[in-house]
Amino acid sequence: MELQDFLDHVNRGALIEAGSEQHQFMHGAAQEALRTVAEINTGYRTPEEVRALLARLTGKTVHESVAVFPPFYSEFGKNLTLGKDVFINIGCRFQDTGGITVGDGALIGHGSTLTTLNHGINPDERADMSPAPVVIGRKVWLGAGVTVVPGVTVGDGAIVGAGSVVTKDVPANAIVAGVPAKLIRMTGYDAFPSG
Repeated sequence: MELQDFLDHVNRGALIEAGSEQHQFMHGAAQEALRTVAEINTGYRTPEEVRALLARLTGKTVHESVAVFPPFYSEFGKNLTLGKDVFINIGCRFQDTGGITVGDGALIGHGSTLTTLNHGINPDERADMSPAPVVIGRKVWLGAGVTVVPGVTVGDGAIVGAGSVVTKDVPANAIVAGVPAKLIRMTGYDAFPSG
């Protein structure tokens, strides 16, 4: 199986059955990602070195404005897209097999976790995985220790309070917090005014 075949499979939300060709490919690709992540997290790396390793991890160009403070963890890498002016603080974990997109100007607080795979509910199918992408909009701020579950979109300009667990979509310019995260109020700001 080729990378693009696997990405096409997960990006359409198709099941990754335990022991399948897709499952085996995912585990093989994880080994490459883990090697690169180990390089990111071992010893001091300049910002330029971190971006170069992130480009290797993702297979995509990483803009010079992106800043990631290691340690940083990803088990796949090739389904992760980082916009411009993104900041990812210390100790974040991205399970990007199902697809993670982080929009321009987003701030990800330390110790945050973004997940994109769910396991089967039936115990006999527990090892099967259902991919669902996570989208973090432009100028979003995730506070420290936020968890975002598979299939969630956090709208442009939104703020997620520290320690929150985001289980459903967050509207643009909303402030949410809690477990599960609930609307606190709207920011009153338009993150991207027209004109």
